[in-house]
Amino acid sequence: MTEPEASRVVLREWRDDDLSAFADLNADTRVMAHFPKTLTRSESDEMVSRIRAHFVDRGFGLWAVEVPNLAPFIGFVGLSVPRFKAHFTPCVEVGWRIAHAHWNQGFATEAARAVVTHGFSELGLSEIVSFTVPHNRASRRVMEKLNMTHDPDDDFEHPSLPVGHPHRRHVVYRLAKPSL
Repeated sequence: MTEPEASRVVLREWRDDDLSAFADLNADTRVMAHFPKTLTRSESDEMVSRIRAHFVDRGFGLWAVEVPNLAPFIGFVGLSVPRFKAHFTPCVEVGWRIAHAHWNQGFATEAARAVVTHGFSELGLSEIVSFTVPHNRASRRVMEKLNMTHDPDDDFEHPSLPVGHPHRRHVVYRLAKPSL
């Protein structure tokens, strides 16, 4: 597997010593504010198992992110195939989850740019999407910095969340492979 390359961060395979830091990140209410709930250690470890399986099944996935000489693990950035059905699936999504201590430093944007480039050039994808709840301004800013576009007609009710859940409504951003 070839990892995407970025200048300030390293995108790499997951290591067992990432699990504790990832569990801490998933238990942080600030990091998980736009998700249905925080995760227990067991749920966090199960997520890493699914991430690793996605790499085996698809040849790509959510890479662990480290910042050399600063932090051995700050979260993940990568590509995944959503497991739910919506009007825009099947698709490949770019996504990220970064520890709060490393927000607002450009790490998510830099890593996501590398991942998107990798998706188009190495994986031959024709389109990459991203989605979040409407009030997640930080993630929406990353999507906009990636030159992804939002069409309100694409917005959807997340089928994995019950009707009436405050995070059910999602916005969708899209990016088509650049023409040469």
